[in-house]
Amino acid sequence: MVHNLLNQNVAKSYVPYQMLENKQMLYELLHTPDDFLKHIRRYSNALTTTMVFGWRTPTYENASLKQLFAGFSEFAEINQTGTAALIDFFPALRMLPDFILPTQGKAKELHKHEKALYLGHWLKAKQAVKDGSIKPCFCVGLREAQEKEGFSDDQASYITGTLLEAGSDTTSNTLYAFVLAMLLYPEVQKRAQEEIDRVVGDARLPTMDDEPNLQYIRGCVKETLRWMPTTILGAVPHATTQDDWYGGFFIPKGAGILNNVWSINMDSNRAPDPRRFDPSRHKDDLLTLYDSAVNPDVSKRNQFTFGAGRRICPGMHVAERSLFLGMSRLLWAFDVKPATNEDGKPIIPDQDKLTQGFVCMPEEFPAKITPRSSARADVVEREWKMAQMLLLHSKTKQWLA
Repeated sequence: MVHNLLNQNVAKSYVPYQMLENKQMLYELLHTPDDFLKHIRRYSNALTTTMVFGWRTPTYENASLKQLFAGFSEFAEINQTGTAALIDFFPALRMLPDFILPTQGKAKELHKHEKALYLGHWLKAKQAVKDGSIKPCFCVGLREAQEKEGFSDDQASYITGTLLEAGSDTTSNTLYAFVLAMLLYPEVQKRAQEEIDRVVGDARLPTMDDEPNLQYIRGCVKETLRWMPTTILGAVPHATTQDDWYGGFFIPKGAGILNNVWSINMDSNRAPDPRRFDPSRHKDDLLTLYDSAVNPDVSKRNQFTFGAGRRICPGMHVAERSLFLGMSRLLWAFDVKPATNEDGKPIIPDQDKLTQGFVCMPEEFPAKITPRSSARADVVEREWKMAQMLLLHSKTKQWLA
């Protein structure tokens, strides 16, 4: 079911959604640049809700969006505790009362809120399918599958909830990391903007049609995923299908295996000086993220942030376009520079200070984001106002074409 939503051919149909949400993000960056993390998060979340449920998230102040990202933080905190690992490895501990295992009690409470969020979204979409008012999205097919196969609303809600979660935080965390890279590596920002100016000019925003001619920007996408992987341990555990040996260690059949994505991406044999952000590493890499990720020659895969094996992330086709549009348009419209403190000195964040947990990102940092020119600011204003008019007056999705 997920493959039917996110496969390579279907993913192309989401480009108009990505263009719309990207235009709003640029407009918000223009008017409230200090809230850039919120704008990035809304961008990724709105695209995901449109694909999965058929509705947008027009503002970061949306209660469901804020609850989703707050849940991410709480989940990360729980997973930092040694108790969480003990409960996973020794299930018998779950029989103990919550006052002895407060981490377990907190997890139950978090699950209650999470389930309410996911189930509420699913039941709303399910009713819209019944009413015939839903727009084309994943839930239409999921409702048909539920009628045919008889799985519960709880199961359906977690299928859609997992997609919502996966599509919201990983893309936003990667774009946030890119802003940090532009702040710390101004020479990269300058070179990227020179390429954009040469290919696109100053009268319009970059589009997906420009991608083949923006190889350095494509390199920025790949380098950000390598340099600051959001899923540092591969997101989900795998298991061996047979007994194996690696590096002198015996790994029995059925053993749980985690991809140490951080160590692979930071391997100096694969990427010399790995903590340096350098998109030129990928100057000769013309493969898509998917083609690279499934390359049978593992040594030629440019990063492992989307995982590996049969459980590789199915959303990378969508993510690649969201990241390309996000990065290319951000640099077309804006300059990213360090913010300054009370003494007027630049605030330089530490690129190795990351949040902890299941999915990570750079610790929050300030940045100064300003339009590159008044003419480009005018383009951002005009593009979003036109998009709003079409959105307001259209009764179907045809305006997106």
